[in-house]
Amino acid sequence: MNAHAALDAPAPALAPRAGLPARAGVSFKPAHFAAIMGEDPAIGFFEIHAENYMGAGGPPLRMLAALAERWPLSLHGVGLSIGGEGPLDRAHLARLRALIDGFAPAAFSEHLAWSSHDGVYYNDLLPLPYTGATLARVCEHVDQAQDALGRRLLLENPTAYVAFEQADWAETDFLAEIARRTGCGLLLDVANVHVSAVNQGFDPMAYLAAFPVGLVGEVHLAGHAVETDENGGRLLIDAHDRPVAAAVWALYAALIARVGPLPTLVEWDADIPDWPILRAEAEAVEHVLATGGGHACAL
Repeated sequence: MNAHAALDAPAPALAPRAGLPARAGVSFKPAHFAAIMGEDPAIGFFEIHAENYMGAGGPPLRMLAALAERWPLSLHGVGLSIGGEGPLDRAHLARLRALIDGFAPAAFSEHLAWSSHDGVYYNDLLPLPYTGATLARVCEHVDQAQDALGRRLLLENPTAYVAFEQADWAETDFLAEIARRTGCGLLLDVANVHVSAVNQGFDPMAYLAAFPVGLVGEVHLAGHAVETDENGGRLLIDAHDRPVAAAVWALYAALIARVGPLPTLVEWDADIPDWPILRAEAEAVEHVLATGGGHACAL
């Protein structure tokens, strides 16, 4: 199915934007809390991983409450297993709903991936074959999640290291069809596009040109590691442990030059740097947004 044809369907009842400002955001890390509160930086929003704040009270929730008073929050889930074969975890959904009700984040997002099976949770976000059966299952789970949470979900494009032989849909068309059927929005992770493009050998510019950007409520950028595969080729790992690479900045600038400013998060989840380093990454995002992508080539 053509993505553009799918998008010709009537617009969903929920607004296409999730409410985040078209500014730079950063991942919140407790180690930065004192510096952030003392500096009061010109940050557009902070992202938190939902699963880190599902306890009953304590310092993490007090930090979160202090952030929520001053900045919009983007709540990012990593454990819902939207693509899993089994039913969604109702207890997990209830914990997510409690966070949403308590802190009113401007956006909630999850991954087009699976991470649990038969009650076993894996420390990874695993890919899916883009088939009709997978589409029906993912749409059912997105509908369930949105009903339980009382809000629109943003679904993130995954990182992939290999491609499934069985695939009836291009990834961009698959995401567009999920959004058409469920009314969800999309989270466009440009770093994931670059990592997958290098690992699988496709054109990242063509991928971005086909992506249904009108449904994007948030963009992600992150650093990646470079390793060598068993055949001596280059293998990129979605590590989130270093600055955004030049190739990802170029893709991002081209995207912004074509579609205009979008809420953009810099993810940094391992080997956490001092606060000024992460703030500088956000400032680089702000520069791209302010200059409309600069002299980036058009998509």
